[in-house]
Amino acid sequence: MHEQHYLQDAVLQLRKLKAQADRALGQVREEDWFKTLDPASNSIAVIMKHVAGNMRSRWTDFLTSDGEKPDRNRDAEFVIEPSDTGQSVRDRWEAGWRLVFEALAPLGSDDLMRSVTVRGERHSVTEAINRQMTHYAAHVGQIVLLAKHLAGPGWTSLSIPRGESRQVDVGKSGEPHSLDAEGRPRG
Repeated sequence: MHEQHYLQDAVLQLRKLKAQADRALGQVREEDWFKTLDPASNSIAVIMKHVAGNMRSRWTDFLTSDGEKPDRNRDAEFVIEPSDTGQSVRDRWEAGWRLVFEALAPLGSDDLMRSVTVRGERHSVTEAINRQMTHYAAHVGQIVLLAKHLAGPGWTSLSIPRGESRQVDVGKSGEPHSLDAEGRPRG
């Protein structure tokens, strides 16, 4: 029972990460996705390409092949090619997330202790899911930071806006309402 709850929560948390990134992306013009803070920094588009490439590699044949596919060119994920457009990057991003959710959907409690490999390193399915969830959370944070910077004063907070914490409804338990599947406070 606990195992099934873990899987449901992992999917929920991943959906929240995607929703948070998508809401941030929606506040920035697509052409701005390609801007960098400095020559050594990644743009939003590069981060999206990298996350999508990672997802394709990790979640394709998740239970049966190594999570680092031999045809992955990780270095190319960090290069903007002339053919990279806002739409092509978004398409990769969406395809990557579809792979994540399609790979997780059929998993059951018995799968969590199965062994999978990533770059030849053994992980339980639980460990592999957690590894990817933390990786994606870090990159979603980068996307949010860059989007907030690029949106400037037009930015709309993705959570409780600064200075408005006391205005958030508090339930009978005295705890703030939890977040919905899109990462917004319930209430």
